[in-house]
Amino acid sequence: MEELYQCINFLLTVSQHAVFQNLHERLDRFGITPGQYAVLYCLWNKGEITPKEISQAVFLEMSTVSGVLDRMQKKGLIQRVVDPNDRRSVRVAATAEGMALQEGVMRAVEEMNQDVLRDFTPEETQLLRRCLARIGNVSALTSEA
Repeated sequence: MEELYQCINFLLTVSQHAVFQNLHERLDRFGITPGQYAVLYCLWNKGEITPKEISQAVFLEMSTVSGVLDRMQKKGLIQRVVDPNDRRSVRVAATAEGMALQEGVMRAVEEMNQDVLRDFTPEETQLLRRCLARIGNVSALTSEA
């Protein structure tokens, strides 16, 4: 078992599952999933954007994003808007219902972060985030000092 516990994939998978479950439980009261949170976060911060821009921002395949958007649209959290200048282009926007979730969801995410990182020093937290960003090739975080 020692070799398994030294495997980076195993450690990341177990860790990711624990964090995902923690976040899933916190977001359940808002009726959204962690993936839907990621989409809403993009919309809260960027406004109306394309599915491709969402896909790039959250590091998911377009087919995955399309499925997430379909479910969110059925829940009334987002709307797809045809670009009047290019009818082939669709943009995604948060509805009033989706916007109304922002404060509570962001508080739940912050609580999850605090819970998961409670045993880490601030320096360890910063190092962990930088290391995970480097592994995931998330350049916005790896460029920070």
